[in-house]
Amino acid sequence: MDHLAAAERFVSERFPRATTAIVAGSTARGERTTTSDIDLLLLGDDLFPGDATSQASTHVVDGEIFEVFAYTADGFAEWAGRGMAQHRPVIVHMLLEGTPIRRDRLLEELRAHWAPLIEAGPTLTDAESRFRRYVITDVLDDLRDAQDPLEQRVEASLLFERTAELMLLAAGRWIATGKWLPRRLRALDDVRAELLSAPLLAGDFDLFAARVEAELARAGGRVQDGFVR
Repeated sequence: MDHLAAAERFVSERFPRATTAIVAGSTARGERTTTSDIDLLLLGDDLFPGDATSQASTHVVDGEIFEVFAYTADGFAEWAGRGMAQHRPVIVHMLLEGTPIRRDRLLEELRAHWAPLIEAGPTLTDAESRFRRYVITDVLDDLRDAQDPLEQRVEASLLFERTAELMLLAAGRWIATGKWLPRRLRALDDVRAELLSAPLLAGDFDLFAARVEAELARAGGRVQDGFVR
């Protein structure tokens, strides 16, 4: 199937007022799998009735799943700003990295505005660093105390996510969720990613805790006594 053509038909039928349409995700990268959906970023000031400025929706058409993120110009600015503040600018990456199948002047204006901000990377303030290190310190101690196998796995999984995020942010890299978190961690540093993940995958929680402690020290050390939140 020509998935770009399928996306064009879908937009024409379901969102004909979209002035910009971008296919993102694995479809745009040419990395589709048997379960891949088609991610679409849609922009247009006449997309919605009333005062609505954004909509996220899922559609199944002819066996294809379309994940739609639709915005007016104001709606995109609002949600893109939220993503940047949370260090996870998903829709901005869609805007910059996706394949346009419908475009107008707004697309080029938005790309010119957001590209240098994405290139600059996130800023981890001292206050946020301390808070993140406090959380990691707390969960790390819980993992070392845990005896129940299920509790160990839950704590270790949470600890991996929080530690990977801290590693990325401390290096001025954007974070992510799900499968994209380990991918971004490996892109940052394959060796450190392997050191952190190998004991987790092997179920060696003592070694995993030690590796987390090393990354915690690298980022500034444990935060606990006297921390105010």
